Amino acid sequence: MHGLHNDSVFIDILLISGGSQYEVTGLFSYLTAVEQAPCTNIIIIMTPERKSLLNICILGLGFMVMFTAFGTCGNIEQTVIKSFNSTEFHGSGYTSMAIIYAVFSTSNLIAPSVIAVVGPQLSLFFSGLVYSAYIAVFIHPYTWSFYTLSVLLGIGAAVLWTAQGNLLTVNSKDSTIGRNSDKDRQTVFITLTVISLVGNFLFFLIQRTEPETASTDASESLLPADSSDSSSETPPPGLCSQALEAFKRSIQLALTKEMLLLSVPFAYSGVELTFYSGVYGTCLGAMSQFGEDAKGLIGLSGILIGVGEILGGGVFGFLDKYRRLGRNPVVFLGLLTHVVAFYLIFLNIASDAPVAPEEGTQMQAFIKPSVPLALICSFLLGFGDSCYNTQLISISITAAVAFFYSNYLLLHWQLLVMGVLGFIGTITFFFVEWTAASIHRQDSDYNSI
Repeated sequence: MHGLHNDSVFIDILLISGGSQYEVTGLFSYLTAVEQAPCTNIIIIMTPERKSLLNICILGLGFMVMFTAFGTCGNIEQTVIKSFNSTEFHGSGYTSMAIIYAVFSTSNLIAPSVIAVVGPQLSLFFSGLVYSAYIAVFIHPYTWSFYTLSVLLGIGAAVLWTAQGNLLTVNSKDSTIGRNSDKDRQTVFITLTVISLVGNFLFFLIQRTEPETASTDASESLLPADSSDSSSETPPPGLCSQALEAFKRSIQLALTKEMLLLSVPFAYSGVELTFYSGVYGTCLGAMSQFGEDAKGLIGLSGILIGVGEILGGGVFGFLDKYRRLGRNPVVFLGLLTHVVAFYLIFLNIASDAPVAPEEGTQMQAFIKPSVPLALICSFLLGFGDSCYNTQLISISITAAVAFFYSNYLLLHWQLLVMGVLGFIGTITFFFVEWTAASIHRQDSDYNSI
């Protein structure tokens, strides 16, 4: 504490791990009252744990805001594009998403190298700008800009998600990693662009974490350095070496037996993401038997999908520390929920709804189309997806394939593909979980991930 003057008081307060914030605040209030100081200067240094928690909160808030915009954009994209009457634009939302996820999957090989050179924070920022630019395209779309930004977004997405995983790992420990996973049209997309930019700039609030050093290391650093030790130190590797090493590790990890088995549930994760984020909303908007408000069901469907995601993510995230049976029951619940949703959609939605023209479809499935049943299926799709995303998260090349065939494949065939892939993926996930559980008994940290 220093700088106590008659006219003003300048107080520097260092809040360290052993201190009490209330005691510091009380002392500060007392001193300012005694000295009647109009000016103060408070410096608060957070503990490493609090700084890491703040970084995780900022990271989550930034992703929430940004993907609120991008998720909404993807949900209504195909329907909005169908309504364009301009002859200068000839695009498909399904094709755009196919390009995004195809480039995304291939760019994952180089994303670790990019982050090793640029750093995770700048990687998040510049990748986020690409997301904002993609949404801004819809303010006044052109075919060339639409597909060009689709390619760039695929690259940006790979870097963004890899950087997120890097920051999440750096700011987490084994005990906390599980806790920390036309005019109207122009107005809508301008708003979504601004929202995504807000989320993007939040990434700049993430603070650099300092590595923890033991007290013995600190005391040893006070001793004179040995000249022989200093001469034997090797210089740190260059940026090119770091990028090459990150690329090699990515390839080695991808070729392990566990990752090859997990590629099947990863593939299912990508396919079902394609369905609930783009195809299902388009199907609801194309159902003429839902009446004039059919297009409005797209927004309601997206809301209920989000409710299911939040409910499932919150429940399974909270129960994570109390789980004793591993991840298998949660993944199995996700498969069961999705199978029920697929069956009800098969009965309720016309088979040609994904490829119907702007006028919609007059076809009827096996029962009279029901709006409440369609919205219940939206909730089930979101809840089932949260079962997978709380245990694993991946957006694979199959998402690109699924968005591509959504242009041509009827609804019942898409449901069949998801059902079969989901069943096989669940079985392979069980196998990896059982193998990991046996390793965990031999002092593995797998279950804490």
